[in-house]
Amino acid sequence: MPLQSAQTVTTAADDLALLVQAAQAAGALSLDYFQQPVKQWAKDDDSPVSEADIAVDNLLLKTLRPARPDYGWLSEETEDDRKRLTKSRVFVVDPIDGTRAFLKGRPHYCVSLAVVEDGAPIAAALFNPATDEMFTATNGGGACLNDAPITPSSRSDITGAHLIGHESLYRHPSWPEPWPDDLTISNINSIAYTVALVAAGKMDGSVSLTGKSDWDLAAADLIMREAGGKATTHLGESYTYNQSATRHLNIISGGPAMHAALLAKVEPISRLRR
Repeated sequence: MPLQSAQTVTTAADDLALLVQAAQAAGALSLDYFQQPVKQWAKDDDSPVSEADIAVDNLLLKTLRPARPDYGWLSEETEDDRKRLTKSRVFVVDPIDGTRAFLKGRPHYCVSLAVVEDGAPIAAALFNPATDEMFTATNGGGACLNDAPITPSSRSDITGAHLIGHESLYRHPSWPEPWPDDLTISNINSIAYTVALVAAGKMDGSVSLTGKSDWDLAAADLIMREAGGKATTHLGESYTYNQSATRHLNIISGGPAMHAALLAKVEPISRLRR
């Protein structure tokens, strides 16, 4: 009786290697358009999109899908194929996360790629080609920036912290108790890049109380978790991906201590936004 060949199993590490290669190629293509005049228009929700977003998305489609034909596909710039819901593993892609920054010539954008298995990310590559920062993670394998392990800030006190988000959010007069005056606040349009920077300890935390999509979060969520930090909604809820609805409430991120402090700080709105 002839021996049967063992079935080849694609590991998260295998998927990560593919994602890194694709992210590097996509990032190089995006730089051809960066700080150049590009065609741009508004989507139905008034968010911007450009010819660069579409070109990078097409490159990723041609790179990733043939390499894993049994995986589903979910991208911000591709019409949703509901067959993804029948797949165990799915690519979750944002070809250019931070399009507004990209169109303004600001280096605060990234190519965000994840493989999601049964609702949870297992491999992630997040590449900012303008700064040559490659953030990577696999489930249970830790997180790195340019191959060096990363960890978030251990800071627990919001006073004097360096946070990412819109200054208007932190300074809004409707907060029952104002945020500290001595915050350092950075506004970075890419939520994926924001969370990755926090995961790497370059900033202390982030707060964004507007809705997010799977492609904004999946890669950065895994990078944050594997770095040892936390990313959740303002209610402390984690995310499940590749569902019928791909929208999520919002995101708050930080090391465990800062994440807890930020959740406590926004608690007054938790009673209003459930």
